[in-house]
Amino acid sequence: MSGLEVRPLAGQTLFVKENIAYLGISLSHLRKILVCYQPFSMVRLSTKGTLYKLSCCFMGIKMKKTLISLSVSAVLLGLTGCGESDDQSKVEQSQEEMKTSEQVSMQQKDSAEQSVEEKSMSEVEKTDPELGAFGVELDARDLNVKPGDDFFMYAGGTWYNNFEMPADKTRFGAFDKLADRSEAQVKAIIDDLADKKNLSGEEKLVADFYNSYMDVETINKKGITPIKPILDSISEIDSTKKLTQSFGNAWLDATISPLSGGMWFNRLNPDEYQFSLGVSGLGMPDRSYYLEEGERFAEYRAQYVKHIAQMLEFANIKDATEKANSILSLETKIAEAQWPREKRRDRDLTLNQFERDAFEKEFSGFDWDTFFAQTGFKIPHINVSQPEPVKKVIELINKEPLSVWKDYLTYHAISNNSSLLAEDIYLANFDFYGKVLNGQQEPRPRWKRAISQMSSTESLGFAIGKIYVDRYFPESSKKQMADLVENLRTALGERIENLDWMGEETKANATAKLKAFRPKIGYPDKWQSFDGLTITSDDLLGNVHNIRRFFQQEEVAQELKKTDRERWGMVPQRVNAYYNPSFNEIVFPAAILQPPFFDPNADPAVNYGAIGAVIGHEMGHGFDDQGSKSDAEGIQRNWWTDSDRAAFEAKADKLAEQYGKYEPIEGNFVNGRNSLGENIGDVGGLAMAYHAYKLSLNGKEAPVINGTTGDQRFFLAWAQVWREKRTEESMLSQLRAGTHAPGRYRALAPRNHDAWYKAFDVKPGDALYLSPEERVHIW
Repeated sequence: MSGLEVRPLAGQTLFVKENIAYLGISLSHLRKILVCYQPFSMVRLSTKGTLYKLSCCFMGIKMKKTLISLSVSAVLLGLTGCGESDDQSKVEQSQEEMKTSEQVSMQQKDSAEQSVEEKSMSEVEKTDPELGAFGVELDARDLNVKPGDDFFMYAGGTWYNNFEMPADKTRFGAFDKLADRSEAQVKAIIDDLADKKNLSGEEKLVADFYNSYMDVETINKKGITPIKPILDSISEIDSTKKLTQSFGNAWLDATISPLSGGMWFNRLNPDEYQFSLGVSGLGMPDRSYYLEEGERFAEYRAQYVKHIAQMLEFANIKDATEKANSILSLETKIAEAQWPREKRRDRDLTLNQFERDAFEKEFSGFDWDTFFAQTGFKIPHINVSQPEPVKKVIELINKEPLSVWKDYLTYHAISNNSSLLAEDIYLANFDFYGKVLNGQQEPRPRWKRAISQMSSTESLGFAIGKIYVDRYFPESSKKQMADLVENLRTALGERIENLDWMGEETKANATAKLKAFRPKIGYPDKWQSFDGLTITSDDLLGNVHNIRRFFQQEEVAQELKKTDRERWGMVPQRVNAYYNPSFNEIVFPAAILQPPFFDPNADPAVNYGAIGAVIGHEMGHGFDDQGSKSDAEGIQRNWWTDSDRAAFEAKADKLAEQYGKYEPIEGNFVNGRNSLGENIGDVGGLAMAYHAYKLSLNGKEAPVINGTTGDQRFFLAWAQVWREKRTEESMLSQLRAGTHAPGRYRALAPRNHDAWYKAFDVKPGDALYLSPEERVHIW
């Protein structure tokens, strides 16, 4: 028979025959995979005749495309690869957050037409995974820790105990490592632009903005004067109307407002835009920093007063300490008015829609016409995410002296714009927000701060991203990632069908939603236009204001039009991912498609445990405690039967209770309710990815590699994705203000999966052991 014969020593033969071009696997690629096994005496290879296209059959059974999407080695008798080795929306936080997690990059296809004769087996070079011998760093483990006692430390304890936190960071893990890589790649792009002649329009925007940020000498000479017009406008406030105008202009001036919002999607009609309004206005990370008792938070408040006074002195404000105490008192009252975060994420409570006239009657006592006029939006209807808090803030606005509001605006104008002003102003702001609140010892290098300023969706992020994907993201990766997403979709579909707690009616609706999921991978099909934007090389604050006006005007022009479903909420060079419930879409930017999330040369178990579980996580957001409140079309409505919803919520409550017992800092626990959506995504994503991994083995056992089984490699990959180290201050901020559990507890999600217990021999008495009835199985 003409073809490539792979004959395992155990006996059975796998024939690779002709005609499987649809797999996208060339003979050259296949030979690179198979040659890796020769040193291990796992296979013998022989070639017979000439082969142009490939087809895989094992014992007469044709392999499914979806089960080979990660790597052909997943189906070659279980053989594995060889070798060594967090955009801020203007919408208030109670709205749907664009969900984030992770993604990967897969291997480019060789030509499907390459002949056997083009390269002999001796000329084939091995390709090694970036991390470890098969995609996991085994030497990062701490083998003195039992997996069942602390899986985070077992999987990465040696790394954790020896890693020294860089002085310019507050946490470091897989995301941060890739973010550093992405920043370096963007820096290389910008450096190339500096040497290039005849820049395109967008290239010149990027180069000029970067130069304006890096011109420290000019910026230092200007001192605080770039924001003097803003400070003068605040000092001239002599009426509630002018105060209202200042609140309405906060988006442009980067000041602050206790009432804020932005244009989002109408949750009852995702084809419409709708302004959503809520309560904000705090200078510290969360209301708990103002309201919680104890020495730690009392010290934060004392340091905040000192910081406010110092910043006011840059504007020559007299009695700065007295004014700082008044500002703290005012923000404390705003904090008292706000809902707790776990309440703000409840999509039932935050859906309160009004026509404009009815809204103004319900929330009277405030000049809404003046407030909205500053934004340019027409606002025929509106959603109010926190109704009672909005009313309380209106009372505060009318009750508190204008002088206190003016001081409040002045401080935040200086603080919020400090990164665009002289270095002494920036460093004074950093001392509080970097050192005190987050434990960061040194500022990030200025070039990194410049890139961060440029890289959001409402800055020059997509202009940079267009160059980034051309240089660093092969088109084949987008196709291969799409195949992997479909593999996970298949696995979740099978799991939904087999749920024992959900009835047929709800299953049908869940299946319809799953089928309607739209994946976006790598980069937008339609790029952001920058026509009409003006940037100069010598006016940093002016550039930032021009960008803000540009995007605000774009939103105003789109307000009454049909929503743009091609819009992306992250730029390609961002290391993250998200789920958008209004569009029922999962989005994976290009930069996350790298190790440890994905490596085309890693063992399939590793890729499934890392990027596969991340994909499952994002899919899981469509079925978490809040995402499950929207249907296949993105409309917020109840598509569940009452009994099924009750069963789901009972499981979710159980998971919230489980995570709420984790205590990273003495007396400070994970908020299991506020992090519930992310925790459901983690636990469910792992289940989907494990299911897909087992399907990929086609009933065969995975080989043991370096003493690890396939299941062990799967769960180790997951844990090493969440390997991280934090300052204590950063950990506290995450506990109070974040929607995700800290990484060390995300690494413990496998304790809800039966296979983990068997893989690592976890038994009663081990610290992480949960009895079968305590394990939470949702999706």
